[in-house]
Amino acid sequence: MYATSPAESVHALDVSGLSVPEVTFWTIGYGDELLGCVALKELEAGHGELKSMRTDAAARGRGIGARLLDHVLAEAARRGYARVSLETGAEEFFRPARTLYAKYGFRECPPFAGYAIDPNSVFMTLELPSAAHSASPTRGRRPAD
Repeated sequence: MYATSPAESVHALDVSGLSVPEVTFWTIGYGDELLGCVALKELEAGHGELKSMRTDAAARGRGIGARLLDHVLAEAARRGYARVSLETGAEEFFRPARTLYAKYGFRECPPFAGYAIDPNSVFMTLELPSAAHSASPTRGRRPAD
């Protein structure tokens, strides 16, 4: 992320940040090829943060980001979270990520969990369906394009 954002605006977790108990980290690959990763951090009861979602440049456009997002949102729902929030870049490089998040229903929001207003950051949040709606047959699926 340091190649695309100013150092003071990089909020990606390093290995030690991904290793704390409140963070769960997943990867997706094919054979020996790592295609992407995502993390979910519990901020407080009922609120998770999407962290460190990345797709390898060579794998972009193959639906890897959507698969990772489907997985993390299903896990957040399984944990009973009411919402999932995220911080992503405001630069053009991050437009595909912001577009994907918006397609899933994430909406821009004020900074959360100790973040500050930053012209290089976009903050987004998604309210998850309540447990009463979790039996919906569309739960966990990506909305139609």
